[in-house]
Amino acid sequence: MTAVRALNAVPARFLPARFLPSALGALALSAALQCAAAPFAVQVGDTRLGLDAPPGFADTGFTGSPRLQELAEALTSASNRILMFAITDADLRRFTVGDAIEAKRYMIAVTPRGLERDRISPGAFNTFVNDTLRGMGTAPPAGTADYRKFLDAQQGRSSLLAELRRDPEIVSVLQGARLPAEGRFDAPKYMLTTTTLLLVRGKAISLGVFGAYEGPEDLDWIRVITVRWIEELQRLNPR
Repeated sequence: MTAVRALNAVPARFLPARFLPSALGALALSAALQCAAAPFAVQVGDTRLGLDAPPGFADTGFTGSPRLQELAEALTSASNRILMFAITDADLRRFTVGDAIEAKRYMIAVTPRGLERDRISPGAFNTFVNDTLRGMGTAPPAGTADYRKFLDAQQGRSSLLAELRRDPEIVSVLQGARLPAEGRFDAPKYMLTTTTLLLVRGKAISLGVFGAYEGPEDLDWIRVITVRWIEELQRLNPR
């Protein structure tokens, strides 16, 4: 099960923008965002797959940042190979000019290393799904509008909130957790996660979307962005 963790702010690794001519800084930032927003191909075993982040997000691979790589690795098991770690366009702008990122919303795509070279059959994919989702527990009643009271009772554990989709080649679930308090009198904070398992051209892919949970709009957002990302991967990887 994907661990739910808050990302720490990224320290400055670039010269502050004030040291660059304003026009040059704007051009460099624009070029970085265009590079990060473009679809790209990844090799998974003997298959090349197309990947892209949903609108409003950008892949961070082009930065070559060890700190961003470390943050991505904290979100998944070492048994998975990271294909993409994406942050919001606004966070990428902050990072590019040396500011700390907010990291309230981010996403990751991985593939299990043990299956990377295999051609996955529908039966093998079903086994992969069952193994991945085992132990998530029982979701609260369907139609629950506010999951925060439910998460309060889970004592910090990542918990299943709802099954979003179950098809032969796509399974998607919503999870949540109450984060540990930073101070004794701090208001509680919550995190939402969607985990989506896909069979894409014979390869097993796992998508994770993470977002702060502060109100109903965050539930709507994570459901919508998950659907958009699935649709984009299907568009880039026709059968």
